[in-house]
Amino acid sequence: MQLFAPGTRSRRWFLPWCLAMALLANLAYPMYVHYDFSHSLDTRGYLRMATGRFDSVSVTRRYRILVPAAAAIVAAPVAKVYGHIWPQRPAGLWPLRFAFYLVNCILLAAAAATWFNTARLSGAPAEAAALAMLAVLSSRWAEYGAGLPLTDSLYLLIFGLSYYACRRGSGAGWAIALSLLLGPLAKESFVFLLPWIFWFGRPALSWPKQAIALIIGCLTLALTHHYIDRSIAAASTETVSNALNHLENIRYSLHRAASPKGIGELLSIFGFFTLIPAFAFFLKKSRTSTSLSIASEGFNFLKSADFWFVAIVAIHMLLSGDLGRMGYLAAPLFVVLLANSLKNWRPLLQS
Repeated sequence: MQLFAPGTRSRRWFLPWCLAMALLANLAYPMYVHYDFSHSLDTRGYLRMATGRFDSVSVTRRYRILVPAAAAIVAAPVAKVYGHIWPQRPAGLWPLRFAFYLVNCILLAAAAATWFNTARLSGAPAEAAALAMLAVLSSRWAEYGAGLPLTDSLYLLIFGLSYYACRRGSGAGWAIALSLLLGPLAKESFVFLLPWIFWFGRPALSWPKQAIALIIGCLTLALTHHYIDRSIAAASTETVSNALNHLENIRYSLHRAASPKGIGELLSIFGFFTLIPAFAFFLKKSRTSTSLSIASEGFNFLKSADFWFVAIVAIHMLLSGDLGRMGYLAAPLFVVLLANSLKNWRPLLQS
């Protein structure tokens, strides 16, 4: 694990990305090959967008063009060799599905690299940060996001970049700028992350520079709306009506979260790894032995920004109605929490 020690850029970014990419490529491959698309409007819509067709695509997803566009670019050379490698699979959408698999694995691995570096900034050792990153990538939501024609990977990267910049401060302005440039096109609910970025991202990037990046991102979004709406003769008011309709999901989400099935869905976001921070809170290393007691200093790496970050994720969960999938947006914070919890467990493992 000395490869992950602070130092060169490859150690801090490229190697964690490679590790995450290797895991995701293994986990997501069966999802890419065997998933039944017949009951998934999301995946069929994004596949349609990647072919340049926006009609019959829900207004909720219609303007999230970045990942489908990247998949379309990757699919062009893939399609020329795909049939020679897998002749048993018919032509059609298979090369495009493979392109989504590649693009999403790359983006989600990049998000995981931000989680690793954020955990290191919080004081976690490299071993714990790497283990926590891999643990969170084992979630079923990472498998879905990497293996299917979805755009979650880009939004997870934006959350990871924003959280990393907040933790690092000076020197991470590029991460804030990238989030503000790509965020408006990644997901409409990015608007709820904006106040958090503006306030807690100030040490990384000043407000005037943040405003410039956001204006460019919003102009790109406006041009995208204009082009797509004009090409399919869609009313510009559809977006506003769709946003208001999402408010109806709040009551449903609250009822679902309070149900046994909803509680199980929440606990399954990070699986049994959720228990480790809870147990670590009661572990404290004394001079002579490891005893079970409340370690009040064990979570002093948490900041006020972290609690507001959880609130932003909760808003996404309430408006979406998809508790588990949106709850996975908390991955950057959970990696920090898990990595530092594993650090507190080291005395037990060494005893």
